[in-house]
Amino acid sequence: MIDPLAEVVTLLQPGVRYSKLVVGASPWRISRSDAGQPFYGVILEGGCRLAIDGHEPIELRAGDFVLIPAAYGVAMSSLEPPPPGVETAAPVALGNGLFRIGDPGNPIDTRMMAGHCTFGSPDAALLVSLLPQLVLVRGEQRLATLMELVREESREQRPAREIVLSRLVEVLLIEALRSMADTNTSPGLVRGLADRRLAAAIRGMHEQPTRAWTVAALAKEAALSRSSFFEHFSRAVGVAPMEYLLTWRMALAKDLLRRNVGRVAEIAQRVGYSSASTFSVAFTRHVGRPPSQYAREEQANHQVELSIAADA
Repeated sequence: MIDPLAEVVTLLQPGVRYSKLVVGASPWRISRSDAGQPFYGVILEGGCRLAIDGHEPIELRAGDFVLIPAAYGVAMSSLEPPPPGVETAAPVALGNGLFRIGDPGNPIDTRMMAGHCTFGSPDAALLVSLLPQLVLVRGEQRLATLMELVREESREQRPAREIVLSRLVEVLLIEALRSMADTNTSPGLVRGLADRRLAAAIRGMHEQPTRAWTVAALAKEAALSRSSFFEHFSRAVGVAPMEYLLTWRMALAKDLLRRNVGRVAEIAQRVGYSSASTFSVAFTRHVGRPPSQYAREEQANHQVELSIAADA
């Protein structure tokens, strides 16, 4: 059986940019802006407050894991933050990937691991749109263990380090996403898969992307009426059923074109289009470039990356 969540995470090509251990001595406050970078962290001891992109802060305690697939503004503080207008000094590097924040004269009351991962797929923005805006998992020791493995591996120069890191991050993302599969999740693929009826329709789209799906056919897979299915799907996943199907087909098409696995007509059939011309029109409208041009440019970019890596 196809696992839609695993497929999306695999296509994202996750990797580690950095991971660090941070200790905090209250009171403290830090903030930073990121251009949509994936941020993750786990609270090992104590607690803190986290505010994302201007939203109301949430309280994190020991054992909590948080993942933001696309962060633009992240603010963190001790549970009792400094008074307004009081600035906190930048974190101090203590060596070996350890940082301290807060008053050096106060006792440490919080320990956390935090960092940024990368999504290697050029189609990352499209795939991230299928994930929740915020992943918060409480009390899962497995996630803390995985984070520690990521941190240890990122600090060592062992053979096959990058492969091990990418696999660890894949497991970390899947474990985090499936751990929070409940109805309180923000709209996205995880919330859709948490509903067994919607999950049946989503799996159908992933298992048979070439099928001429309609809303009525998908509703039948979910054992719901057409109108009820459309409403439930749109509310849970955040997009309409046929928009999700188009998004997934385009993600598959981009991956096949980048890997040069066949001609445009063959790829069109593999993602559910009866003709190359119909596929080309849909792809150009969705991506902004014809599929043949997209394939040439992405393959050329890949060759440049390989050349740079070989010279490094």
